[in-house]
Amino acid sequence: MRRVGAGCLLLLALAGCSRSLGTPDLGALYTRAAQADDRQRNPIIVIPGILGSRLREGPDGRVVWGAFESGAADVREPEGLRALALPIEAGQPLAALRDELIADRVLDRIRVQLFRLPLESRAYFRLLAALGAGGYRDQDLAGEVDYGGRHFTCFQFPYDWRRDIGENAAALADFIAAKRHYVEGEMRRRYGEVHPVRFDLVAHSMGGLVARHYLYYGREAPPAEGVPWRGAAGIERVVLIAPPNAGSLDALNRLVEGADYSWLLPHFEAGLLGTFPAIYQLLPRARHGALLENGQAADPLDPALWRRQRWGLLDPAQAPVLAALLPQHPDPAQHFALADEHLVKSLARAAAVQEALDRPAEPPPGLSLHLLVGDAVPTLARYRIGPAGALEAQHWSAGDGLVTRASALLDERADGHWRPRLRTPLPWDSVMFFQGEHLALMESPAFIDNLLYLLLEQPTP
Repeated sequence: MRRVGAGCLLLLALAGCSRSLGTPDLGALYTRAAQADDRQRNPIIVIPGILGSRLREGPDGRVVWGAFESGAADVREPEGLRALALPIEAGQPLAALRDELIADRVLDRIRVQLFRLPLESRAYFRLLAALGAGGYRDQDLAGEVDYGGRHFTCFQFPYDWRRDIGENAAALADFIAAKRHYVEGEMRRRYGEVHPVRFDLVAHSMGGLVARHYLYYGREAPPAEGVPWRGAAGIERVVLIAPPNAGSLDALNRLVEGADYSWLLPHFEAGLLGTFPAIYQLLPRARHGALLENGQAADPLDPALWRRQRWGLLDPAQAPVLAALLPQHPDPAQHFALADEHLVKSLARAAAVQEALDRPAEPPPGLSLHLLVGDAVPTLARYRIGPAGALEAQHWSAGDGLVTRASALLDERADGHWRPRLRTPLPWDSVMFFQGEHLALMESPAFIDNLLYLLLEQPTP
């Protein structure tokens, strides 16, 4: 295992000395590096987390996720539920259950119409703005920002975050191949030369799992054992921001109780979210004891548990949602039979994805893996199952409000066998800890400072 480095902010309190601390002058620190020739830096691909890509009905159709204004899909209505849910069908594998939605851009902002007033939430705006300040010109903003023809150093990878992580890793492989061809063409046109193009990946939350699956297996299915690193050849640095490498209890809560993503948005029912395979793949590992039933560790991927507790798609309270999603089947009993099959398929696929991502993996030379994570917000680390299947919070630990520090590290000491040194299958080259919540930590000047140093100044092999 590689040596783990920890970056942090250190406040010195010296007797007799009082001095206010400011924020780093990022312009003074990185302007020269940012203005270096584009050939001196790797192009970047930004991979957002779950919910972080806009979904729409075809290239010119209605926006279903990412704009909540007049004309957008309303998940409080049957038609809106069907627009966002993935299909539920008997006898079909998850990969075959498709609809017409496409992911067409990363959500730097979410626009909401409330009481006829336009409101805006900045999602990945700060991260993308910071990369722009660091000289990474965003191709997706080329029509909005004048970069003087130089806009091939940063790309956003939008993906359908409802779908399987392995599927999205395969889509990332195709995306990288297309961007490599584009960058090589631009270099040939501008400079008359081409050298081997390597990318840096900057991935947030579930995007980090998509990135890791791509690095390990490319666009292929995982082999029976081992990690072949099929996607690593064209990648130099990988920066993972708050990835739920060991899962998150927030995923379990959403699947069981539904989700309120913001006071600006309607409630998203558990029956709707239960159609998304990706959320099951974010569930915690049984070996880490994050869920207790009758005082014993329970497996969140065990279908018998979900049937016993009547959770998620099997909750009788979700009958109206299932009726809206399955109007072609008038029998409520058939609704729950189809829901049970979909649940079993989703849990089995989640187990396969988690096993593939948890394998020990020493990367090839020239590839470095960096973790930026929050550890200053109490974060739920254990549920116990109470009466009538209710989830009762039992223990909190350091994290960012959604992902614990231990999950981001994939810290195997969480299995109860603690020792001083970190034990993880992930070969971190550096680890940096920050104050901030899951999305907001990217607004921290210290976070931006460290990210730009990694991408612009840190020496590489």
